Amino acid sequence: MNYKEQVAQIVSTAKFGDLIEFAYPIGYSHWGVYDGEGCISHFAVADESELMNTVRNHLQTAFPVCGDLLLGETKIRKQRLEDVNVPKGVQASICNNVHAYRPSSEEQMSQRREALLDMTFTYRLFTFNCEHYATYVRFGKSVCNQIPGQTKNKECETATEVFEDIVTSRDITKDLFK
Repeated sequence: MNYKEQVAQIVSTAKFGDLIEFAYPIGYSHWGVYDGEGCISHFAVADESELMNTVRNHLQTAFPVCGDLLLGETKIRKQRLEDVNVPKGVQASICNNVHAYRPSSEEQMSQRREALLDMTFTYRLFTFNCEHYATYVRFGKSVCNQIPGQTKNKECETATEVFEDIVTSRDITKDLFK
């Protein structure tokens, strides 16, 4: 099944808060959270100049991984699933069964996603990556199961704290201006 067909299948069955996995041919995955209406929120390449965009595209051609991984800066974006930049051979699917946590309520997931949308971060492969973001939105805990040698389903407390601090501060700010 080609990428366009995979996207159509996801869009036809996904529910808000589902984890979307983009399994790359090199053995790692990019993760996002289904946002409804054919969109996901995920770590995407941060705003960049035309020069950096050209550099990222050349790097991505040579090394089929996310541009944010290669350049170190990422921004949480809402994007149409069909527009996510993926390398040839990626396998995209709904993947809610590889983390040993119960999903939060849709309201909690929405609150987390909304607070973090458009935030820019430094990407850290082992401690602050797209899977940490996606699992934080879905479960309220940042987890990454694809790091070799790391215990599976173990919360990355540092990533959880970073996300939680932002969500909490935005909630307090929102309450102040009601």
